[in-house]
Amino acid sequence: MTADSDMTAARRLKIGITCYPSVGGSGVLASALGEELAKRGHEVHFISYERPFRLPAGAPRLHFHPVVINDYDLFKYPDYTLPLSVKMAEVSQAHGLDLLHVHYAVPHATAAILARSMLPPESRPRVVTTLHGTDTTLLGRDAGYGPAIRHALNCSDAVTTVSEFLKGESLRLLAFKGPVDVIHNFFAPRPPQRSRDDVRRELGLEPDEVLLFHSSNLRPLKRVDLVLEAASRLTASNHFKLLILAGGSFAPFAGQVRQLGLEGRVIIRENVSSIEDYLQAADLGVFASETESFCLSILEGMYFGCPSVASGVGGIPELVEDGSSGILVPPGDAQALATALDRLMKDPSLRLALGRAAQGRAQERFSPEVIVPQYEALYHRVCSTGPTGS
Repeated sequence: MTADSDMTAARRLKIGITCYPSVGGSGVLASALGEELAKRGHEVHFISYERPFRLPAGAPRLHFHPVVINDYDLFKYPDYTLPLSVKMAEVSQAHGLDLLHVHYAVPHATAAILARSMLPPESRPRVVTTLHGTDTTLLGRDAGYGPAIRHALNCSDAVTTVSEFLKGESLRLLAFKGPVDVIHNFFAPRPPQRSRDDVRRELGLEPDEVLLFHSSNLRPLKRVDLVLEAASRLTASNHFKLLILAGGSFAPFAGQVRQLGLEGRVIIRENVSSIEDYLQAADLGVFASETESFCLSILEGMYFGCPSVASGVGGIPELVEDGSSGILVPPGDAQALATALDRLMKDPSLRLALGRAAQGRAQERFSPEVIVPQYEALYHRVCSTGPTGS
């Protein structure tokens, strides 16, 4: 059955999506969700200051509306929330949007609530807010943001989180009464453009070398310092390279690489859009986050049969079954990371078994076919009732 025929049983929706367009899990998820919704026959409008870096150009039913930010001398800092809310209102009215799905409460949900109030009651879209982590675990603790986040959630027609862990933290830290729907992240890999062998040759790998990978925006919570420390403690030090797919500048960590004697072992690729090329060339993921609402990077590796050694924090245990589809270690323990990595580097058969289980789990529980219909059901539910605050 085609996407168009599937949609005959359910009304096609006009959906606005706002996310941070830079490299990061929330932007990747939002872009992939928009792509999948468009494939299923919905009309999707992205509204942001830049085109999301993973969003394809020219795809049917996918549209991008840039937000222009003017830097007035009157303001000490350029304002984004107000121009965003105006653009949301413009797009909603011009295209008859049914709903605005915003990723991150601040400033996106606050802008959506303001945009909705600008429109006449019959033209007001529903607002769905997805929390991804930082807006709860960091900004939710800040007295300068917490009340605004709580207000935005209370005015949203639906609130979702990407893990049960984050749901609990949101209810606790934000004093939000709910309800909250948990819809896990998903990954829709694109076909690699180069072969595994070609990529490994580009990276200078010998045939018997193990390729470790870490992918993140390099924020302090990701504990890249611990990843490097663990790499320096590997006993199989002559048989690996560590590839870091960086969603930001790696320069702050260059000194640590030299200090730990990892020159020639650490390979940096910044702001990579064709991540699949590198994932299919990797053997093991390594993640040392202090906290993590889900960790999309682990899931991306799982799709390519690449298991991870990771801190067992936050929502990661919902994604990785310890000892079955990966190995979880206590947070903040570089030696535990190194010990687990050493074990898998020296035991290819165990590594392969974990990788197969990881790939199967990713496909069975975190695929677009499983997750996207959950969003569609949520959209139809909120669109069947009057908007909150109308």
